[in-house]
Amino acid sequence: MKKRVLIFDDDFDILQICAIVLKKRGYEVSTQNSSVSAIEQIRSFQPDVILMDNWIPGPGGIETTRRIKSETDIQHIPVIFFSANSNVNQLAGEARADYFLQKPFDIIELEQIVNNAITHAVAARGNG
Repeated sequence: MKKRVLIFDDDFDILQICAIVLKKRGYEVSTQNSSVSAIEQIRSFQPDVILMDNWIPGPGGIETTRRIKSETDIQHIPVIFFSANSNVNQLAGEARADYFLQKPFDIIELEQIVNNAITHAVAARGNG
């Protein structure tokens, strides 16, 4: 079964690039340009990893990530917080995200962090 990646970003170009790159790597990808119904989207799609933009319409990346991490049925899903903010690591910590990725990012960095997040999550759950 393909691993699933759910991407939240309001930048169409970022969504397209990430989707193309990750689909070529064999992932099933879903994209959202708002965080308004993020919890419902996550429960519906059941991703193995989530990419969350900081500046996204709706509650925003920090609040949405905090909500994800407070929901017992989805809190195990790794969240990669990504932003052009120079303090993305600090913002990711405030959000309780598992990883962070600074925009602009290299395609290789994107592939590696998604793979690492999924690999670590699978190892932590003890299945794959």
